[in-house]
Amino acid sequence: MTSADNIEAIAKEAKVWRQTLHQHPELLFDLPKTSAFVAEKLREFGCDEVVTGIATSGVVAVINGTRGPGGSIGLRCDMDALPMSEQTNLPYASRIPNMMHACGHDGHTAMLLATAKCLAADRDFAGRVVLIFQPAEEGGGGARVMIEEGLLERFGIDEVYGMHNEPGLPVGSFATRSGAFMAGGDRFVVTITGKGGHAASPHKTHDPVVVASHMVSALQTIASRSTDPFDPIVVSITYINGGNDRALNVIPDTVQVGGTIRTMNPAVRKAAEQRFREIVSTTAALFSSEARIDWRPGYPVVVNDPAKTSAAIAAAEAVVGDGAVNATYAQSMGSEDFAYMLEQRPGAMILIGNGDSQYLHHPGFDFNDEAIPYGVKYWLSLVDRQLNKT
Repeated sequence: MTSADNIEAIAKEAKVWRQTLHQHPELLFDLPKTSAFVAEKLREFGCDEVVTGIATSGVVAVINGTRGPGGSIGLRCDMDALPMSEQTNLPYASRIPNMMHACGHDGHTAMLLATAKCLAADRDFAGRVVLIFQPAEEGGGGARVMIEEGLLERFGIDEVYGMHNEPGLPVGSFATRSGAFMAGGDRFVVTITGKGGHAASPHKTHDPVVVASHMVSALQTIASRSTDPFDPIVVSITYINGGNDRALNVIPDTVQVGGTIRTMNPAVRKAAEQRFREIVSTTAALFSSEARIDWRPGYPVVVNDPAKTSAAIAAAEAVVGDGAVNATYAQSMGSEDFAYMLEQRPGAMILIGNGDSQYLHHPGFDFNDEAIPYGVKYWLSLVDRQLNKT
């Protein structure tokens, strides 16, 4: 495989690519500049196939090895940014108002591009590598759309892997775990309709504010009384809207309540939704009101395949040593749409240390460029291990 000196040199190039991408963030599926930049680099590297336009702005590249027939491994990164203002004062800070790479997808993209350059230059592996540059991880479900458009079948992917930076984890270290790793996250908005009226005569109303208050409390029993305490679940009410602060003597007709439910077990996720619907409907009925549920299914639970997780751990240990790889890292209640790919193919998500940085989705976050060579070496180690069975 590519020599250590060459990897370091390419990693320095990738730092420039990363900071260029950082200055020009784009959102969800609308990534014309980002995808064009990625595709141009992949063609420049000499990839055997570069396909654009999957899920609108997704890019897929294929690199064939020189050791003959073999398996097909998918390596995935995400490319989209977030709709928020950057507060870093960096020389390469975002040039686009209200958009920034606050989750490190610019770094993920740069690391996979660097990996592509290494693999295209030194094809010492059997089978082929499929590099997946995915749009719309931040709420758009780009992984699901790419799958629906035939990604896995079209490129014959046998197994698939993802990598995400982790603030607080030292640079030069990795972390993962077998089984459920990141939560499934569903969202909801409930519209409660009662009967408004004068605040002096509440007995003539069906007060939706009272209904909402009881509902918020009752929904917390999903976690405290309806699920096994050993099955992680978080029910968060994050939005309440009703009435008018300029008419405090008026009981409104409607109130809206919204939030999220996060779970680590697919069975618990299904049961939590059922219990949620029961609580909402019966609480509204108790107060002679109605409740309309707008349920917004989110990403599934990220479930790492045990055998592929072991392979990922071994590949990371070959790069940084077993002392710098946490194989039983804590589960996260955050969500990742890579879960859709893991539902269809065996694989694993691994975290790479971003050092002492602000946490993800913070306006002061920045991807740590010192992590780039470790990420590239991990991808190369994984390819060598899985396709050459070393």
